[in-house]
Amino acid sequence: MREYPDRPLVGVGAVIVDGPRVLIIRRGHEPLKGQWSIPGGAVELGETLEGALAREVQEETGLDVAVGPMVEVLDRIRRDPDGRTRYHFVLIDFVCRPVGGALACASDAIEAVWVSLPELQAYGINETTRRVIEKGVEAASSGSWTPREIYRDAE
Repeated sequence: MREYPDRPLVGVGAVIVDGPRVLIIRRGHEPLKGQWSIPGGAVELGETLEGALAREVQEETGLDVAVGPMVEVLDRIRRDPDGRTRYHFVLIDFVCRPVGGALACASDAIEAVWVSLPELQAYGINETTRRVIEKGVEAASSGSWTPREIYRDAE
């Protein structure tokens, strides 16, 4: 139950970095319908963070990724006009690198493009997402991260 939940839902996001570019998608469903963002989605019961992220990226973009370090944890809360909480996600964002697959929109993504950091402004990326992307690019360019093991099942 994503809309008007009883409690916050856990979500994951991927700052996918390929050289000087990052991948952004235009969302096809609420929340954020029509807006540009990073790929990601809700963690399913029994799924690890890394497994959920790899699945969501594959479903939305067709890409396989190596998941790197966490870059941010934040709340995404949307209220309706009456002040009720319509959506509440606790988002955990990771930097990733593409390792396979072919870029193709599917699932919640209606468009996907590779962009440089200066190009983000043209896509109307919100300030919080832009900061997360910048942190992810910085982590990827440091060269000091190694991919996290992607566990498909929680132990």
